[in-house]
Amino acid sequence: MAAPGANEAATTDVPKIQREFRGVWVATVANIDWPSTRGLSAEEQKKELIAILDKAVELNLNAIVLQVRPACDALYESKLEPWSPFLTGVMGKAPEPYYDPLQFAVEECHKRGLELHAWFNPYRALHPSYKGEIPPNHISKTHPEVVKKYGQYLWLDPGAKVVQDHSLAVMLDVVRRYDIDGVHMDDYFYPYPEKDKKTDQEIPFPDEETYAAYKKAGGTLSLQDWRRDNVNKFVKRLYDGVKKEKPWVKVGLSPFGIWKPGYPPQIKGFNQYEKLYADARLWFQKGWVDYFTPQLYWRIAAPDQSYVLLLKWWWEQNLSRRHLWPGLYTSRVGEKGKNAWQPDEIINQIKWSRILTENPGQVHFSMAAFMSNRLQINEELTTSGAVYAQPALVPALPWLDAVPPAAPKVRVEPAASGEGLKVVVEHPKPKDVRVWTLRAKRGTKWDVKVLPEAVREYEFVAAENQPLPSLILVTAVDRCGNESKEVRVQP
Repeated sequence: MAAPGANEAATTDVPKIQREFRGVWVATVANIDWPSTRGLSAEEQKKELIAILDKAVELNLNAIVLQVRPACDALYESKLEPWSPFLTGVMGKAPEPYYDPLQFAVEECHKRGLELHAWFNPYRALHPSYKGEIPPNHISKTHPEVVKKYGQYLWLDPGAKVVQDHSLAVMLDVVRRYDIDGVHMDDYFYPYPEKDKKTDQEIPFPDEETYAAYKKAGGTLSLQDWRRDNVNKFVKRLYDGVKKEKPWVKVGLSPFGIWKPGYPPQIKGFNQYEKLYADARLWFQKGWVDYFTPQLYWRIAAPDQSYVLLLKWWWEQNLSRRHLWPGLYTSRVGEKGKNAWQPDEIINQIKWSRILTENPGQVHFSMAAFMSNRLQINEELTTSGAVYAQPALVPALPWLDAVPPAAPKVRVEPAASGEGLKVVVEHPKPKDVRVWTLRAKRGTKWDVKVLPEAVREYEFVAAENQPLPSLILVTAVDRCGNESKEVRVQP
């Protein structure tokens, strides 16, 4: 067997493994993606989640963004909030037989080399689809003074310190107790405006008492600026809090895709700055996120909300050089009616994200489109030469950690069957490793794999047009995306 590093000249055609975040939202609110319905047994829930994760691997995705707190409830064991009704149908009731869905999801994702990002809604307190009894440990019972009825929902008052402290405590509790790879918030800050059905006028959010108390204490900001300041402070506290607990855990934010109409000049539409009190550009510019996922849910050719123009504009706001991984409305593929998209729309949006950003990525809304394979989008994404035909590594985050792990030790031995080769990988510090990369030259072609850390052995068997490898390259990759020096072995 040749020593590692031998035959350098023969490796000039070694393919690089693409760096790209390929995420998908798995929404639990109203059972959009998982579980498919309330009241399933624990085994049925697990089976459904495993099918989702296996499909993600099949599609060469590398991250799951799982909604764990839809509305002041928990899809995990929590001392701070009740069990989510989207699991069992009853708020406060644990799955039967008992298991912890988030712990299960983390373990199953990591077994497959997938990242798990825990997705929280910071201010929604109760979803209108739940009509049952609310348990005494829900915040609407423990702190009714900070919970407001607005439209069909209950909302937390973002200006109340109790709210900010509670939501932050909930999120940091998950960071401490679970081996998650990211914390993720979506576009719900102050609620989207509701209108009075009689007058068609916007209904004001009922936080006048909180604002009056702020003014009485000497506050000088206008109502609008005060609301934005409340959200700004929460976003900053979350980022700082996560980094204090576990610096490697990524913080991601997915706001509405338009900051303000007129930015850039051709853009029209909803104003999140004025209506949701979300100054998303500020957070991105200040670097209060590790990755930023504006929901660019419009076509490339949309005249008033062009995906390309918005993505280009957002990239220009990236003063802190964070990652920009847009949210794509993949569930529009195969919809009924005039809003339906073809798979080409999503494929071209992926291509544009690669052109317009460094260290590209995308997050798809939502998993349902892939589970039902609308208009054969799965094949369109993954067939030979397609955008997701090969696996990808999550881009590195050098501002969190830029030190690569040690190189692995690699040996090649005959397979147990005697008809192939087995690659065996070891590492002096396995906890430093999240995934391995494995590239094997087989004739004139290369096999490219990204394998979970727990998979320490991989077998190759000769087949038609696929001889046994003549060269094998292995690297170790840590949780911040840093890659070790490659080890080359010639069997």
